[in-house]
Amino acid sequence: MIRFVLQRLLSAVVVLAVVSVLVFSLLHLAPGDPAVVLAGADADPQTVATIRTQLGLDRPLVTQYGEWVGQLLTGDLGRSYTLGQPIGELIVQRLPGTIQLTIAATLLMTVFGLVTGVVLATTRSRLLRQGIEYLATLALALPPFVSGVVLIFFFAVVWQVLPSGGDASLVDTPASAIRRLILPAIALALPAVPVIAQLLATEMRRAYDQEFVLTALAKGANRRRITWRHVMPNSLGPAIIELGIRVGHLFGGAIVAEAIFARAGLGSLLVQAVQTRDYRLAQMLLLLAIAAAIAVQFVAELCIARIDPRIRLGGKS
Repeated sequence: MIRFVLQRLLSAVVVLAVVSVLVFSLLHLAPGDPAVVLAGADADPQTVATIRTQLGLDRPLVTQYGEWVGQLLTGDLGRSYTLGQPIGELIVQRLPGTIQLTIAATLLMTVFGLVTGVVLATTRSRLLRQGIEYLATLALALPPFVSGVVLIFFFAVVWQVLPSGGDASLVDTPASAIRRLILPAIALALPAVPVIAQLLATEMRRAYDQEFVLTALAKGANRRRITWRHVMPNSLGPAIIELGIRVGHLFGGAIVAEAIFARAGLGSLLVQAVQTRDYRLAQMLLLLAIAAAIAVQFVAELCIARIDPRIRLGGKS
């Protein structure tokens, strides 16, 4: 167990190091200059050059990267070029909104994905199975920016049962906050539900064909008991791995969802940083998203090892 954890931590550090180089390079090589944004469209070249010197953008990229990494290692996230605030404060301000949206979407895709997978694997109704498969195909084909608009049109415009977007405090006005989370969370969760459901259903069908299950059923054991005690635990591995990957991808989806539903979170902050060429802020947000994805994947692997006793961490199954 300790060996496995150390190996995964070392792998995570290497991945983050490589990603930091890629993120830094791509942002700095992209067209645009934060000095021009700060100086204004009508600024003369001398003013732009002065701002570049003040920001340290006139130095070699290798030097800038080394200084950035050095600051990160000391816990200094730097300041936003365009907003003028410490990046740590900006992240703290916007993080609750993104966390709320991510947790809501994770709960929805977990519950609906697992329930749908169990129904697909256990139902004997061909009509029900085909109906679920058609709906799953539709959900998989709709990206969040399309499903978000459709959800707003029906639930906020036509039926007027849910707000079209915005933010609310989960502490002060929990009811309003939850109502405003429903539509963006559904839009984010929809594409993942059919994938998780199909993975679970496939593994459950395979488990039902195992000799120990067939023997237990032949001896008259309760099918529901076998499903929940033996088939489900042995079938969750691929679904949990996919769930971990999808949770890591939710930050990318949150960028679109927060834009469509007018939510103030890290996603909308990243869009603003990229538009204004705020390198420091964009770099930190992208690195934070990748670190979160790695952490979620690590937790998913630990959960699989806990659920499925056949798996031995750091060794062979």
